[in-house]
Amino acid sequence: MVRTMNKRPFAPALALLLMAGCASEDPRLPATLYEDARKANLDGRSLEARAMMKQLTERYPDSEAARQAKRDLYLIEAFVNRDTADRQRQVRAAMKRITDALIRFRTKRGEYPMSLNNLVPEYLDQVPEAPWGHPFLYRPYVSKPIEDVQVKRGPAKQRFNTKLDGYYLACLGTDLQPGGEGLAGDVLIKDGNTLNESAFPPIPQPQPIR
Repeated sequence: MVRTMNKRPFAPALALLLMAGCASEDPRLPATLYEDARKANLDGRSLEARAMMKQLTERYPDSEAARQAKRDLYLIEAFVNRDTADRQRQVRAAMKRITDALIRFRTKRGEYPMSLNNLVPEYLDQVPEAPWGHPFLYRPYVSKPIEDVQVKRGPAKQRFNTKLDGYYLACLGTDLQPGGEGLAGDVLIKDGNTLNESAFPPIPQPQPIR
């Protein structure tokens, strides 16, 4: 019964369900809503189907349609969880390919590239994307833009660095917004290491102009 998920705006049936109770209702409404949810699932809109069936079980708990929806929800939940885990693995694998390519680039060139496109074709056949088609966000930077240089005589002098020796790499999830859970959750990588924080630390200033 379950199919591959697609994100799509909720059907009018769900809006109808959310407004249920405001007026006299057709006793056939629970069965109609269940069929709409079932069709959404068969069409690959599992997230929408899950939301519709949950609402159905809450609004009409004693109906036969709600009892059937509860049985279906076990299968839909299992599929959604499995699909989410699989897509998260794909995200981590794609980001690992990028970080490996960045290491090889820096080893040869002495710094990280200005853009992920600079990794193609020598280090990557193409720049990977998230399973849902969104690009990964990449920002190289100079970790110590200004450093003190000690000379034999006199005060220390300052030197400007221009080599891009650090980078941020991010996947902002299906919503392309910071934060979120599940597939909307963020994966943040700093210089090849995954961050547990909810945001990147600020980039040291001033950064050189290329």
